[in-house]
Amino acid sequence: MTIAAALREAIGSLPEGMDRTDAEYLLAHVLERPRAWLYAHADDELAPELLAEFRALQTRRGAGEPVAYLTGHRGFWSLELQVTPDTLIPRPETERLVELAMAFLHPGRPAAVLDLGTGSGAVALAIASERPLCQVTAVDISPAALAVAVANGRRLRLGNVIFEHGDWFSSLGGRRFDVIVSNPPYIEDGDTHLAQGDLRFEPRSALAAGADGLDDIRVIVRGAPRHLLPGAWLLVEHGWNQGASVRGLLETAGFTEVSTEPDLEERDRVSLGRMI
Repeated sequence: MTIAAALREAIGSLPEGMDRTDAEYLLAHVLERPRAWLYAHADDELAPELLAEFRALQTRRGAGEPVAYLTGHRGFWSLELQVTPDTLIPRPETERLVELAMAFLHPGRPAAVLDLGTGSGAVALAIASERPLCQVTAVDISPAALAVAVANGRRLRLGNVIFEHGDWFSSLGGRRFDVIVSNPPYIEDGDTHLAQGDLRFEPRSALAAGADGLDDIRVIVRGAPRHLLPGAWLLVEHGWNQGASVRGLLETAGFTEVSTEPDLEERDRVSLGRMI
């Protein structure tokens, strides 16, 4: 079977909601080639063992397993990151958190940055890659997730990131930072989306946070003032309908210049505030 025929077969077998892009990513992964290579070699014959491997991945994708877990990697910012079922899959909307954080980090000046709930290390490593003078501390409560983040940092050779095991601020002692960022769990425990799509396979502890989805954000906002330098910023990603609530939490905790910034689809995505 040719590459083109294998893709046609795969696309015809994928359930609703999964498309040609999924099939291309999986076949490119099997062949260890970029997706663009598939088009230039559409008439090449697939070895039987590679076709069998591709079909096995199709079956797993058809059962709902995320492409990122099937291939073991996902692009984020300018980086290619290893991901596993122990980590949340990095999403494009979280790049907005990185973009906003870097506005407070001058490329020519050192600064201390804290990433809470780092998961695969996506946010911490993106900031570290763009701001090499910054020292980034990345914290996660999951040893398995932290191991993935450490491996990503080593592979990318980013020496300005340190990884720590801890529950939010518990490992930090009295350390203070110029910027704190976090993409914490923020989905409501009862949200039906947790039983749909890719979310079914991602670690629930990285997704859900109480009846209103704000339990972990409350902990972060309450604890951040003890770890922020004067004039420093806290930036927190959250759900599209949580902007007003998170702004209220920030204001109650004593933050100033509080605002909520949208993502590319104009949905509330990141709320931030400054500690005097």
